[in-house]
Amino acid sequence: MGCTLYVIRHAESQWNPIGRYQGLLNPDLSIRGEKQAKILAEELKNKNIEVVYTSPLLRTKRTAQVIAQTLNVPLIEDERVIEIDHGIWSGKLVEEVKKEFPEMFETWIKEPWKVDFPKGENLRAVYDRVKSFIEEIKQKHNNQTVAVVSHTVPIRALYCAALNLPIEYFWSFGCDNASYSIIKFEKDRTTLHKLNITCHLEREGLYKEAHRAL
Repeated sequence: MGCTLYVIRHAESQWNPIGRYQGLLNPDLSIRGEKQAKILAEELKNKNIEVVYTSPLLRTKRTAQVIAQTLNVPLIEDERVIEIDHGIWSGKLVEEVKKEFPEMFETWIKEPWKVDFPKGENLRAVYDRVKSFIEEIKQKHNNQTVAVVSHTVPIRALYCAALNLPIEYFWSFGCDNASYSIIKFEKDRTTLHKLNITCHLEREGLYKEAHRAL
């Protein structure tokens, strides 16, 4: 009994390698990202995934489309797993943010739950919406295996929400592009079975470690 959830970070976007905050802005996948998405989709064959949920942004949606088409399963967009709105950080390079907002940047690295992005969102709002998503998935997909393609901030918040951990554990989880993790929701427990799996990328020379500030 229960639901198995594959948690997938989108493949590499055009902005990931250069360290640019994306937020709700909409860059496409990079050339490497397109290759990563195809390799990831092949990796997920025969995992009994019955439906794929995705953030509506282009980098997630494109990754999810490749997966859903390869697995021949439905694809559903859900705003609750969209990236955090970085507000005035959106579109800026990490090095630019360090210079323009040094105190806020340091807080984001050390205590991200205390950051309210000007003209944007905060981590608590992301936590609340991914928590809502999890609860609905558990109810709708009992005894099923499903996947969700999302972004680094909502994915890390989702781990905290799923495992009933304080949001202070946000930075404790690896989250590389085109990685997948597996969470099993059972009646009496929730278990993180696999975390940030990237061996499918490493075999093809397509792995690139995520930027620690993004």
